[in-house]
Amino acid sequence: MRSVPWWVLFSSVCAPILLIGGWSVSAQLHGPGYDPASATISVLAADGAGGYWVMTSAVLALGACYVITACGLRPAAFFGRLALAGGGVSAILLALFPAPSSGGSFAHGAVVALGFSLLAVWPVLAVRRGPVDLRRPPGRVAPAGAREAPWGLRPGPSVGASVLMWLGGAWFLLALFLLDTAGAAERVITFAQAFWPLVVVVSCARY
Repeated sequence: MRSVPWWVLFSSVCAPILLIGGWSVSAQLHGPGYDPASATISVLAADGAGGYWVMTSAVLALGACYVITACGLRPAAFFGRLALAGGGVSAILLALFPAPSSGGSFAHGAVVALGFSLLAVWPVLAVRRGPVDLRRPPGRVAPAGAREAPWGLRPGPSVGASVLMWLGGAWFLLALFLLDTAGAAERVITFAQAFWPLVVVVSCARY
């Protein structure tokens, strides 16, 4: 019995590809006035932006990938899967609360903050401690001889990933208000958050 179905591996692979492809194509459609180092991804999905439909579609698909991965990642603890799915729903909601063409938006900022927080905390909530049998639901007592949890669900790597994401969030805030490199910081953070589910899924698939 597989610990994760094939469609979970597919959705986790698609997530970072959709993210990078979305911002790359959208930036080209937006024109030479867009600086990816200083301008955020939200600018690409703002009302009236040249690549609005591409970036919005990519974010919607990215959110769906998170939800699909969370549904099938049975080896992870329940609350971790719930947080990952919540991060996906937040990404989908961004289509309803796009950034304005100029100025700020409280609703957009709140959805972004919620989504970031859920995706930054899910690695810790998904941790499996002690010997596990991935053929059994989380919470069931593992039989004698069960192996240690997959690498991506162990406390050390999971806490490390979460800490790096929170540090990335602090870097983004600093870059947004002081360094004028918010675009670069946001790309690093969002890629890390899109890539970590793939790391976890691969570690479970190889279990």
